[in-house]
Amino acid sequence: MVPAKWPLVRETRARAHGADVSRRAAGHTDVPAVFPRWGGHSIPLLTPASPCTCWSPQLAERFGPVFTVYLGSRRVVVLHGYKAVREMLLNHKNEFSGRGEIPAFREFKDKGIIFNNGPTWKDTRRFSLTTLRDYGMGKQGNEDRIQKEAHFLLEELRKTQGQPFDPTFVIGCTPFNVIAKILFNDRFDYKDKQALRLMSLFNENFYLLSTPWLQVYNNFSNYLQYMPGSHRKVIKNVSEIKEYTLARVKEHHKSLDPSCPRDFIDSLLIEMEKDKHSTEPLYTLENIAVTVADMFFAGTETTSTTLRYGLLILLKHPEIEEKLHEEIDRVIGPSRMPSVRDRVQMPYMDAVVHEIQRFIDLVPSNLPHEATRDTTFQGYVIPKGTVVIPTLDSLLYDKQEFPDPEKFKPEHFLNEEGKFKYSDYFKPFSAGKRVCVGEGLARMELFLLLSAILQHFNLKPLVDPEDIDLRNITVGFGRVPPRYKLCVIPRS
Repeated sequence: MVPAKWPLVRETRARAHGADVSRRAAGHTDVPAVFPRWGGHSIPLLTPASPCTCWSPQLAERFGPVFTVYLGSRRVVVLHGYKAVREMLLNHKNEFSGRGEIPAFREFKDKGIIFNNGPTWKDTRRFSLTTLRDYGMGKQGNEDRIQKEAHFLLEELRKTQGQPFDPTFVIGCTPFNVIAKILFNDRFDYKDKQALRLMSLFNENFYLLSTPWLQVYNNFSNYLQYMPGSHRKVIKNVSEIKEYTLARVKEHHKSLDPSCPRDFIDSLLIEMEKDKHSTEPLYTLENIAVTVADMFFAGTETTSTTLRYGLLILLKHPEIEEKLHEEIDRVIGPSRMPSVRDRVQMPYMDAVVHEIQRFIDLVPSNLPHEATRDTTFQGYVIPKGTVVIPTLDSLLYDKQEFPDPEKFKPEHFLNEEGKFKYSDYFKPFSAGKRVCVGEGLARMELFLLLSAILQHFNLKPLVDPEDIDLRNITVGFGRVPPRYKLCVIPRS
């Protein structure tokens, strides 16, 4: 437990100098700062990877939707609520398109897409998006990939023969193989040791990044980097993942045929060859390896965790599972594979998938953004280099938009006629310049895979549904669901 005397959050007064402090301008004021104590209790540790997830509603109520916290010596502006978050992500998307540093991913610094805050990120992201679209990201090509991989998933589930099993890697291998097909033109057996090792690294990092120690490390890394602790494990895991993707990139480079690209890696390598005589080449083997590692981790772990959490929620709510079975039987039937076109005729499944994402609030505080230049925002001047946190949970748990947000209710996304109801507050993938690159693929996977599982199986919990605890085991970088086992019983 961190001592309360540590200066994690402290009061600040307006100062007229220093790049880390808001400067007053005519008609503008400094962003209000959080006080060191709240209601007689010390404010808990906050980090750019997981700021004030629990405290932001109370802080916003007192200080408004835009307020400052100090994380160690680092000044961070937190945005709370639909109006502030949406305005920042969409109306000021260029001004806040930078990426705040997460020291645990220092090896990826200024490379790839997700953690890149250097001069290459815009071009790398733009070309990656174009390439992914060419390979069917969110279109027919990916639907076919998911449907083919769903057959393997269903076969693995049948092999459990109704016995209890942990779904972590059985479920996880499906999105793992879908993204692997795009990146490497390859897929793995569900018992493949290399695949299980990589999924274990993804899973462990997602968990460790959400623990208190990593929150401490991400703000005091200059002091703690030489000390023992789980941050060393995260850094080691990140390095191992990059070593794997770099080896695959080098293999592709040796057998590259520019006239016939096989996959995402080949497309980036072809661009690298075109750019190799430049004085400042955009693409290097290292940058390509980090880009692939970004896609591999994000494309596997987020979808896998969402599916795993979603199945646990359905175990808790068998009445919802029953309604889903009825809709699947009516629209799809028992034989053919679910398709994207079914979504229009399956508003309840669509609503459940959206509600799972809203309810689990997978990355509650978003990833840290950074101001790329001095910016006036809602009457405040936010200096260049300031880390800005647009909290996604303040949208997903908005009480006006989603009554009883702490309860799992598919009705949050259904109108009075039972049709699917869109909400602009639904932004689990963020928005703007830093929106999740794989949003289209993830949405498709969640709908198709959940529909396929429930088309063929009934879910059976090992305990009474009322005794199932849906609370996450830790929250930081993300919300981590509890480990559990279940049984799947064939429906026919």
